[in-house]
Amino acid sequence: MTREEIIAEINSIFVEQFELDPAELTAEKKIFDDLGLDSLDIVDLMIGLQRKFGIPLRQNEEIRKIVTLGDVYEFFVKLAKERPEFAANLKK
Repeated sequence: MTREEIIAEINSIFVEQFELDPAELTAEKKIFDDLGLDSLDIVDLMIGLQRKFGIPLRQNEEIRKIVTLGDVYEFFVKLAKERPEFAANLKK
């Protein structure tokens, strides 16, 4: 799975769950400030990401460091490199 494919999958979750304009979804956007999400939205986001990628995220401490959409992208790109089963788990 390429970086571009991971980004496209993540963006699709933001568009589907939060009805955001795909043009708004750039790496530098802050999830809370720029995209207008709140803490409950983040719970929904985590559930959506877990379902889409088929991996548990709850226990990962790096998630707490995420501020921007780029941080989300990099988290999953790194995860894909560390866990070969990641791409196999991708659910479309």
